[in-house]
Amino acid sequence: MQELNRVTKETKITCAIDIQGTGKSTIKTGIGFFDHMLEAFSKHSAIDLDLNCEGDLHVDYHHSVEDCGIVIGQLLKKEIFPIENVERYGNATVVMDEASVTCSLDLSNRPFLVYALDVSEKVGTFDVELVEEFFHALVMNSGITCHIIQDRGRNKHHIIEAAFKSFAVALRRALLENKKLGIPSTKGVL
Repeated sequence: MQELNRVTKETKITCAIDIQGTGKSTIKTGIGFFDHMLEAFSKHSAIDLDLNCEGDLHVDYHHSVEDCGIVIGQLLKKEIFPIENVERYGNATVVMDEASVTCSLDLSNRPFLVYALDVSEKVGTFDVELVEEFFHALVMNSGITCHIIQDRGRNKHHIIEAAFKSFAVALRRALLENKKLGIPSTKGVL
């Protein structure tokens, strides 16, 4: 289990992650929809996540969402790398009613995000543009190459939740133990 505290003028975050967990979570960001998405991520990745964020919500949700992505990404990097005896690649398509989102990822230690969700405006009080900000912060700080692509859908809540869940399942699959691979790279290091 890795733990991190991060304090800025905009947020105060304490977080702990265990990638060998069972999907238990305690999430408190003050942003209900975001908490719901992080709980789904924890459950479907089987990663234990304990996150408390006190942010400048009187401004908006941007700093809290982005900074949570930074912290979760930094903790994932500490837990994952150097990688050995895991699949490395993961892929999942998750459907939520009419919505379908596919996530493909590589624990490459080379961060990159391809993000193609057709969502705009808000879900409740949550600005949906922050979903991309969260995933960008997470992958840049974790060293994961990640493609999140919407296959279809109309309901913003369903599309976003399918994105979080597909990322979670793809990550769970990439972290599956495979001792035959050793270091899963022809370079011999990641």
